[in-house]
Amino acid sequence: MSRNRLLRRLAGLGAAALLALAGCSRGTDAPPTQLQLLNAARGSVGQIARKARGTAAPTRPPLTRAALDTVTVPVLEVTVERRDDWAFLFRTLERSDSSPGRIEQWNTEDSNVTLSLRNGVLIATRGLGGDLLSSAVQVVDGQPGPASGGEHLQMIRNLDYRETALTLSCELVDLGPETIEIVERRHATHHLQQRCEGGGGRVVNDYWTDPRAGIIWKSRQWAGPHLGYLSLRRLVK
Repeated sequence: MSRNRLLRRLAGLGAAALLALAGCSRGTDAPPTQLQLLNAARGSVGQIARKARGTAAPTRPPLTRAALDTVTVPVLEVTVERRDDWAFLFRTLERSDSSPGRIEQWNTEDSNVTLSLRNGVLIATRGLGGDLLSSAVQVVDGQPGPASGGEHLQMIRNLDYRETALTLSCELVDLGPETIEIVERRHATHHLQQRCEGGGGRVVNDYWTDPRAGIIWKSRQWAGPHLGYLSLRRLVK
């Protein structure tokens, strides 16, 4: 996949687009008024994407807590570290299945890129190339982040579209309480670190969890050999 194509997919929402979403209510159902606001935001995104074509990645827009406080829908910032590409994602779906934990689906505004998380732990990506098709993770109901070590099975889509199974052996280390700051707001968190080995390599995932709020404010998670690490920050709860 060319860099320009990826930039078009990952062009994120600027502060103006975030402000355009002010007043939207929480939840996954979007009434007509919210859809109109989202369509207005798309215009700003299109301008950023057009500027990115054939040039360097678009500059990450400056964010302020005052601007974010006007947004009433959950917003997740995602960075593909090895490419320095980024996007703002919006939660579009919440559901449960037969496994423990709750699944959240996050999409870019054009739905070209999707992340799926189970209790905040990455289980799938779509639209990035070399995607993580699925991931079996150990979580428990009502607790954000991984609950234990053990086997971690990932299904990876190679760039030739073939699927590869990757088994990691992981241990979970509790690094204790830690206060972090995300865009001018401090959060009291618990730092969990998942250390995994397999496939001839070593992977370290970090999670800054808030058990009382039931979310992960920040994480750095490995999405497979093609994507590498994704850095995630919860900008709006």
